Amino acid sequence: MTTLEKGGNTPIATHPITASLHCAGAPVDLSALLVTADGRVRSDDDMVFYNQPSAESGAVRHLAADASGPERVEVDPSALPAEVDRVVLIASCDPDDAARTFREVSDVRVLCAQAGTEPVKFRVPPLADGERAVLLLEVYRRGPGWKLRAIGQGYADGLAGLATDFGVTVATTPATPTPTAPRPRPLGKISLAKGGAASINLDKQDRELVVTATLEWDGGSEQRRARGADLDLYALFVPASAARRGTEEPGTLVKTGPTSAKESKAVYYKNLGSLHEPPFIKLDGDARKPGRETVRITRPEQQGYVLLCAYSALSNGFGSFRSFGAHVVVTDGRGSTVTVPLYENTKTRYWVAMALVDFTAPDGAAIRHIEAYSGRMTERRPVLHPDGTIQMNAGPVEFKRPGT
Repeated sequence: MTTLEKGGNTPIATHPITASLHCAGAPVDLSALLVTADGRVRSDDDMVFYNQPSAESGAVRHLAADASGPERVEVDPSALPAEVDRVVLIASCDPDDAARTFREVSDVRVLCAQAGTEPVKFRVPPLADGERAVLLLEVYRRGPGWKLRAIGQGYADGLAGLATDFGVTVATTPATPTPTAPRPRPLGKISLAKGGAASINLDKQDRELVVTATLEWDGGSEQRRARGADLDLYALFVPASAARRGTEEPGTLVKTGPTSAKESKAVYYKNLGSLHEPPFIKLDGDARKPGRETVRITRPEQQGYVLLCAYSALSNGFGSFRSFGAHVVVTDGRGSTVTVPLYENTKTRYWVAMALVDFTAPDGAAIRHIEAYSGRMTERRPVLHPDGTIQMNAGPVEFKRPGT
């Protein structure tokens, strides 16, 4: 038997494959969506569940639990039309009982069987944060063949919230899905006012999407440029699996935070990250003179919060970040570009938290102007808490020495 970890994939044949749902505790429902390459269903008919048990003349079928086995979905890849890029499988709690969550469900696993090959098993990591639906796995095209990918992404809004991401609105039960309105047009190019915010609409299931965040600076004066004017971009991050909603809005500055989160995970010049495995964030390199440093972010459904910070090396002297010409540019490469300027001439500070990218926003990513500075002459970097709040002067001290 092949066992997939979350995010893992394996090739499959083109003949029918049957996925059965197993769990303990409270019962859950199994359903499927037929999704095009743009990450959306074509119509209501692309949702398969107990009240609509078949799509595309039986290419995808829902099979109720009976004496022969638990609830199942059968997919015949060879019978799917070319416009169907993948079939995603979903487990969800009773939509009529808003109090029911996956806290009451344990050992959620999917067993995929296909004639002539060994079975494939995926055990969903525990869901203990109020999730009411989970995207289990997907059968998807890869070139001329097909593959199976384990996902395990939970949704607190249940089947309605998950289905909305694929272009379906579920009112109170899965029996009445209707297409959502078209997504807004790209933002174009905008610049945030002090304390401002803007949202970039994203298809979070788009595997080709890359969000880039670039710290740009020109060094200011000729004298500073001659010394190097070495700024460093840090991307502090909270993955979606750890992100929380707290009492404060994401991006709020707080003086204290959870004792369990005294140090944020970070992608920076000593930890460049990766685009192909967690955290799905990567720094392109360390620029030691005026110019730019860029982080690229993929798999937006895996992201919770990303805080973009800049560090000014000791060799830069005491000039303000603004006097170095520092600003951040965030773009999705699809026609939306948000510039985050600095407005304050704060000197003798080594850290500035510039912008928060909030991937927990339901329709994409919300970008907030932060511009919060560290205390005078302190080297402690900021901390990004699981609820998206920000604590300055609370992180580790890590000096950057010349040549490092």
